[in-house]
Amino acid sequence: MKIALDALGGDFGARPNVLGALQAVKKLNLDVILVGDENVLRQELRELGYADVPAHLSIVHAPETIDMGAEPAKECRQKKNASIIVCADLVHKKEADAFVSAGHSGAAMVAALFGLGRIKGVQRPAIATPMPTYKGVSLLLDGGANADCKPIHLLQFAVMGSAYMQKVFDIPAPSVGILSIGEEETKGNMLVKHTVPHMRDIGVNFKGTIEGRDVNTGDTDVIVCDGFVGNIVLKMAEGLAKTMIAMIKREVKKRPLAMLGALLSKGAFKAVKAHTNPDCYGGAPLVGVNGVAIISHGKSNDFAIFNALKTAARLVDKNFIGDIAAKMAALKPTFDKLEQEMHQENH
Repeated sequence: MKIALDALGGDFGARPNVLGALQAVKKLNLDVILVGDENVLRQELRELGYADVPAHLSIVHAPETIDMGAEPAKECRQKKNASIIVCADLVHKKEADAFVSAGHSGAAMVAALFGLGRIKGVQRPAIATPMPTYKGVSLLLDGGANADCKPIHLLQFAVMGSAYMQKVFDIPAPSVGILSIGEEETKGNMLVKHTVPHMRDIGVNFKGTIEGRDVNTGDTDVIVCDGFVGNIVLKMAEGLAKTMIAMIKREVKKRPLAMLGALLSKGAFKAVKAHTNPDCYGGAPLVGVNGVAIISHGKSNDFAIFNALKTAARLVDKNFIGDIAAKMAALKPTFDKLEQEMHQENH
């Protein structure tokens, strides 16, 4: 199995990408294609002690990169030799089975859409983000690909999110909830109210609406919302975690006895930190495109890149794309009917 890696993507350049790739070829029996400026990558390997490119690693030269401050669609059209564009093209040509990028997330989405297209029947791909919870992990989608959505999009997100939890986390019948402002299904904005009545028609294990406080409880395996809300939830959770840790450290330092307690609790704190570490998941898959694409955080370290490659390989091995395509084909009559009904409701 070959995975293309945007080897210069991310805030820290080539080093974490190359280190993550080296770990992957050693531990996961993968072939990894490093995509980026060949001179830079060969120099990086030499600095790590490799005079030649190691076995199961290869380099595909891509001299351009996407400017983080640029408009992604425009950049992707103008820079055909950008590393993320080349990664998607390798998958399209079947020279790679999947791609991973910690670079410009918007560009990764554009590259995947341009290069791979959508799975037939999927109207909007979504970023599916693993969220650590009290019970394990839940999947939130959309994490930011679609700021504005229609009910049909949320319904498809539910189907694709359920498939992901089945394939990656081995949950036979993942529970699904729609993020709203109350547990009562009569509450919520028009998007939620128009989506809820149809959730039970698409074959997912729908549990109803959930509130923001329920996101991290783990009572729901798949959490569905539009990308505007989803991205706010993700960023708020990230900020809250950092703030709580800083506040605990500040207060502990003020109290000598608390310092002793903190030392005694060091093992417990480490366990919590490991459980909530996003690097354990590596990145978020862009579900709905016709190929496996993993979008990693810009600050990904080598451990995160390793896990992103691991997740990509698992999705390929489990035929995730084929499974989504089969579900979309089977549900086409249902989706067509629901769209007609929703169109009539709006008129």
